[in-house]
Amino acid sequence: MSDAAAVIDRLPVLPRAVLYDWDNTLVDNWGTVRAALNHALVTFGHPAWSEDEARERIKQSLRDSFPRIFGERWTDARDLFYAYFEAHHLEHLRPLPGAESLLRGFAERGIYQAVVSNKTGRFLRAEADALGWTGYFGRLVGAHDAEFDKPHGAPVLMALEPANIPPGPDVWFVGDADIDMECAHGAGMVPVLIGAGEGSGFTRFPPAHRYDTCHALCGLVGSGGDTISDDQ
Repeated sequence: MSDAAAVIDRLPVLPRAVLYDWDNTLVDNWGTVRAALNHALVTFGHPAWSEDEARERIKQSLRDSFPRIFGERWTDARDLFYAYFEAHHLEHLRPLPGAESLLRGFAERGIYQAVVSNKTGRFLRAEADALGWTGYFGRLVGAHDAEFDKPHGAPVLMALEPANIPPGPDVWFVGDADIDMECAHGAGMVPVLIGAGEGSGFTRFPPAHRYDTCHALCGLVGSGGDTISDDQ
């Protein structure tokens, strides 16, 4: 058993399944996402978004956000975004600290894992393949794969379907943004926040547990017994 599996094995209550967001939760591909969006924005006469603006606004799927941003020309902007992103997204992809250890540890405990992301499904699956991570997941659900995108519950049901596990309190949803916490609350799952938290919706959709990194979540070791913090 790996060190990661041993750590997870000492948690007081293991979930039956863990669902993850992808970008800024397990991987860093932020620069390419923002560059592709700014390419579309500037081409259509909008100002480029700053780092802070982009982190606040880039949470919804493209099909939910682009009609609001670009109006009737949103499909043209979509095509520009996709072309730029497809050309560059594997160049700068890298796993975040502790992400692979966390995935490996849960896998060795036999816990079902899947991804629910608002990244287009074919890009999501290409990135998982490039990292050699596809085998960790029962399903990788991206934007357009389900009838509706996150925070709707449809992609959650699709992600859990192979394991025949319903969403509920024995399923964790691990993500970095308020939209992930909203999705978890809406489906009755345990919301687990990784990182500082992107977005302004945490008052309405607070995390049950929070950690700076996947490495911190994976490395839960306490002298008086290992528990998941309830700090919010």
